[in-house]
Amino acid sequence: MLKLYTRELSYTEAICEALDQSMHQDSNVLVIGEGVPDPKAIFHSTKGLQETHGKHRVFDMPLSENGMTGICIGAALTGLRPVLVHQRLDFALLSMDQLVNNAAKWSYMFNGQASVPLVVRMIVGRGWGQGPQHSQSLQAMFAQVPGLKVVMPTTPYDAKGMLIAAIEDPNPVLFIEHRWLHNIKEQVPEMMYRVPLDKAQCRLKGQHVTVAAFSYANFDALLAAKTLLSEFNIEIELLDMCSVRPLDVNSVIQSVRQTGHLVVSDTAQKTGSISGELITEVVQATFGQLKKAPSRVCLPDYPAPSASSMTQHYYPNALDLVEAVLAQLDVQPSPTQQHSMQQSLVRQGRHDVPHLNFVGPF
Repeated sequence: MLKLYTRELSYTEAICEALDQSMHQDSNVLVIGEGVPDPKAIFHSTKGLQETHGKHRVFDMPLSENGMTGICIGAALTGLRPVLVHQRLDFALLSMDQLVNNAAKWSYMFNGQASVPLVVRMIVGRGWGQGPQHSQSLQAMFAQVPGLKVVMPTTPYDAKGMLIAAIEDPNPVLFIEHRWLHNIKEQVPEMMYRVPLDKAQCRLKGQHVTVAAFSYANFDALLAAKTLLSEFNIEIELLDMCSVRPLDVNSVIQSVRQTGHLVVSDTAQKTGSISGELITEVVQATFGQLKKAPSRVCLPDYPAPSASSMTQHYYPNALDLVEAVLAQLDVQPSPTQQHSMQQSLVRQGRHDVPHLNFVGPF
């Protein structure tokens, strides 16, 4: 029996290991992007790669996102496997033409005779006053494009396995990381392994309400689950929607057929979000089995604030999710329960950083 040797790694350490192992296995894998060889190494996710694999395989790029994305697409067409790092998702907006009109469509236009094995890493999430131009969660925008795969792994284990699978995939994959996940730690196998790019992960089993959560929203859901169980004896079934496209609708449908209730928690704005697409698909398949209309916990439909004093009322939290689940079941908390929920679920102090020892975005 094969023994899995595991160590505790952070999310970024798991990403770095996936890159390192993939580069050792396949000499065609390159890592290129803004800040890749910088001493801070994109939250340490590319630390030591240039020293190990050389400047010809790990290198910086100019601030020319559209042009460099085109170059990476061309490299992929010649047989290389570039991992392009745009850091913030917002920067990738400058390369939309290349991603949407070239990378996504190439295999289709040439009847599968050519492929674009390109991975694009993007970082989303809030913090440190980055405001409306540096903290957008626009995964739904990319998920609308046929030919692009979009994944948002939540755990270090999934981050490593999904990145390895993405690098080996013959199609373009957008690998989206929430910056609040970067210091999360768990046991990660030392060996190379793959996590499917098209499957949700069940984080909790429960009988009362299905909660489908994307990216960092899973951690709010885990906090909410503890309060719901201890205060109300309510069990949620938590599905981590780590694949945005293809969207694992079937796993959610199977769960909703058991619970009859659905709450979707997303890191993006409500209008036009992937949460709306998921709810539509589930309602079409389970309309007669739903006990109440599904609900969403999302960002409000206006740009992210820069001032930390405004973030408390902009970003949803675990309390919002608890209230959405209670509304599904028509449960009204008592004043005592409401006070307990406020004490245990509402963040004290700054709301735009994951924990106080974080001092900046890099």
